[in-house]
Amino acid sequence: MTHLVAVVGGGDLSTHAVLAAESLRRAAGRRNQRLDVELRARGATGAPLSEGAIRDADAVLLVGTGDLGEGRFGALQRAKAAIEDVLTDVDGVIDRALASTKSLGEKNPSKAPEAGGSRRIVAITSCPTGIAHTFMAAEGIQAAAQALGHSVRVETQGSVGARDALTPDEIAAADIVLIAADTGIDRSRFSGKRVYATTTKAAIRDGKGLIATALKNAEVQGADATESSSARPAAETKAGAYKHLMTGVSFMLPFVVAGGLLIALAFAFGGIDAMSAANTGSLGFALGEIGAKAAFALIVPALAGYIAFSIADRPGIAPGMIGGMLAANLNAGFLGGIVAGFIAGYTVSFLSRSIRLPKTLEGLKPVLILPLIGTLVTGLLMVYVVGVPVAALLAALTGWLKGMQGTSALVLGLILGGMMALDMGGPINKAAYASSAALISSGIYTPMAAVMLAGMTPPLGIALATRLFPGRFSAQEREAGTAAAVLGAAFITEGAIPFAAADPLRVIPALVAGSAVAGALSMTLGVALRVPHGGLFVLPIPNAITPVLGAVVALAVGTVITAVLVGLLKRRAG
Repeated sequence: MTHLVAVVGGGDLSTHAVLAAESLRRAAGRRNQRLDVELRARGATGAPLSEGAIRDADAVLLVGTGDLGEGRFGALQRAKAAIEDVLTDVDGVIDRALASTKSLGEKNPSKAPEAGGSRRIVAITSCPTGIAHTFMAAEGIQAAAQALGHSVRVETQGSVGARDALTPDEIAAADIVLIAADTGIDRSRFSGKRVYATTTKAAIRDGKGLIATALKNAEVQGADATESSSARPAAETKAGAYKHLMTGVSFMLPFVVAGGLLIALAFAFGGIDAMSAANTGSLGFALGEIGAKAAFALIVPALAGYIAFSIADRPGIAPGMIGGMLAANLNAGFLGGIVAGFIAGYTVSFLSRSIRLPKTLEGLKPVLILPLIGTLVTGLLMVYVVGVPVAALLAALTGWLKGMQGTSALVLGLILGGMMALDMGGPINKAAYASSAALISSGIYTPMAAVMLAGMTPPLGIALATRLFPGRFSAQEREAGTAAAVLGAAFITEGAIPFAAADPLRVIPALVAGSAVAGALSMTLGVALRVPHGGLFVLPIPNAITPVLGAVVALAVGTVITAVLVGLLKRRAG
C-alpha cells in the first residue's frame, strides 16, 4: 500500500490548517490509506514527521503556504494543494497525491523490505489482571522476534499501568503494530499504521507463528478507528463481548482491592462495629468510610464505564459510568453494571457510526452529542426497563449464595476450583475469577476465597511434586519448580502452564482435581476473602481472609492432592 506523508501550513490561518489536517486524517482513515500528517500553523503546530515516516514514504503532499520544510524530503515525489482544496474536496486531493507516485498503491521497490528481511515491530500486551499473561506474552513476542531477526519493542499494559511505553517516533518507524491483549486497547495513536490484534494466548503459545501471520494479515488502522474497529481478526471479533467484559473487570479490580483491604483494616483497628455511627471520628470508622462508601461505591460504575470504553472508546465512558451508578442506586449491582456497560457501549458505537455532521461541528460529537444521547438512552433503559428485573435477579442470587451450606457449597466450590485449573488463565479461569471478584461488591466473599485458593494450588502442587518425585522431572523442570512455588504463593496460576504444556493429558487432570478439592473445602469451611488478589501475602492482613486456618487447610490439602496425583500419573523423566 502506498504510504503518503503530508505537511499542512496555514500561516495566520491556523483554524483552517487544523481543519485541513483533520480532514486529511479522517479521509485517509475512511479509505484505509496510510497517511502521516504534520501541522505547521501559528499557535497550532503539531508533532513533526519522524525520520522513519519520511524514509518509508512514497510521496509527500504539501498543503497551504509558509515554511513546509521541503528540504527534508529530498527526491521524494511531491504533490501540492491549497487548504481550500482540502476542505472542499479532500478525496480528490488524496487521489492526485497518489497519482504522483510511480506505482499507485504499491511501495517503491527501492524502499521495500526484502522478503524475509528484518522488520521493525512494536507491540502491546495486556490481560485482565495485568500480571502473568501480560508479561508472558511480551516475552513470547520478544523471543520470537529475536529468533526471526526482527527488531521489536513491547509495551506492557499491566496492573501497574503501562511500562516501556512506545514513543511516537518508534510507532512511526515501525513496519507493523502487534497487539496481543485480552482487554480493550486504545488504538488512536496507531492511525495509518498496519495493525494486527490477537490474544495473549497466541503470543505465549506460538510467537513465531503469530509474527508471521501478523506481517501477512495486518490491516491499516483508520484515523477514527477504536478497539471495535475492523482491524481485528475474525476470531477476535467473535470473542468481542468477552473481551469487553474483561476490560471492565481489569479496570474494576483496583477499586475492589483498595476498598476490600481498607474495610479489613477498619475492622482490625475498630473491631466488628468499626463502621457504626457510635464510632464516628475514629480511625476504624474513617477507614471504613473510605473503603465502603468511596472505593466500593465506584466498583460498579468503573465496571460499566470501561466495558463501554472497550466498545466505543472514550465517548462511551461517561454513559457507561452513569449507567453503572444507576445500577448501583437501583440495587442491580454488578449484573446491572454489566448490562449498563454493554447498553452504553453499543449505543454510543451505533451513534458514532450513524451521526454525520459538517466538518465544522464534528468536534462536538465526542464531547457533547455522543455522551448526551448515550447517557439519555442508557439511563432511561436502566430506570424503566433493565434496573428492576436485574435487581430482583441479583437479590435472588445473593440470597442463594449467602444461604449456601453443605452439599450446595461443596458443589459450587468443586466447580469454581476446577475452572481455575482447567485452562490456567484462559477464558474458563477468567470467567470464574471475574464473577467471584464482582460478587465482592454485593458483600459475597466466599466464592472469591475458593477461586484464589484453587488458583494457587496448581503451581504450588507442581512445585511440591518436583521435590517429592524428582525422578518424574528433568533437571530443568526441577529448577523451574522453585519459580512455580513463588508464582503460586502470589496467586499466579500461570506458573503451572509450562508443566501442563509438556504433558497435558497427565498433568492437567491432576491440577483440576487438586484445585477442585481446594475450592470445595474453602466453600464448605466458609472461608471469606475481601480482596480479589494477593495470594499468601494477604494472610497477615487482619480480616482480609477469614478464617485463616480454614484457608490454610484448604490450600494445603489441594496442594498435596495435586502433587501426589502428578507424581502418580506423570511418567519418569528420561
